[in-house]
Amino acid sequence: MSLKVIAVIPARYEASRFPAKLMQDLCGKSVIVRTYEAALATNLFDQVIVATDSPIIFNEIKDHGGVAVMSNKEHDCGSDRIAEAVENIEADIIINVQGDEPFTNQADLKKLLEVFENDQNEIIALASLMHELKEEKDILNPNNVKVITDLSGNAIYFSRSPIPFNRATDVQVPVYKHIGIYAFRKAALIDFYNSSATPLELKEKIECIRYLEHGKKISMVITDHASIGIDTPADLDAAREMWKNNS
Repeated sequence: MSLKVIAVIPARYEASRFPAKLMQDLCGKSVIVRTYEAALATNLFDQVIVATDSPIIFNEIKDHGGVAVMSNKEHDCGSDRIAEAVENIEADIIINVQGDEPFTNQADLKKLLEVFENDQNEIIALASLMHELKEEKDILNPNNVKVITDLSGNAIYFSRSPIPFNRATDVQVPVYKHIGIYAFRKAALIDFYNSSATPLELKEKIECIRYLEHGKKISMVITDHASIGIDTPADLDAAREMWKNNS
């Protein structure tokens, strides 16, 4: 099955926890340019687009030869910004590459696309990544969104709290961090765009919960690649170290 696949990187300038983080230097180039170039380098997409509310980010991408679009509306979440950008573009699958996740790699994205290639009955609305957390400090950190799945690997719930709760200490269950890279069927993304925020989504401040509250299936794919989402200056320092070690 041949699918038309577009990658969109939603890029807000005024992030609440770390303003202007996407324009911070990551070993010679801005975080947003590093992320854009990593997506291009996978060679998996028919097109890669940065969708932004910021002329600064727009010009940064354009100055580096990339494709960027300005959002015409105010958006509360990345999915809405992406949906506006692709609403009138013909595509089957849209991949959301987070602007603050510059370590995206081809193997992970390929696994996400395989979910849809193998889903002949189109049961799966979204696919996303998760990585096992080992350290208690990472499990307790509310900036790390955790996910639990059913026996088929479909998401049951996402939370900033540690899940599952460790009551039965003799039962070993991994704790997974949700890595915010999504692959959507375009129809599911547009449905999201046309819907209102749901109670649990608003409570946890996790947009993908809205899909679950509307009964959509989210297939979670395990990755061994520990990604760094840049939410704080300390995260940026860690990303710089990772970049130097991988160069």
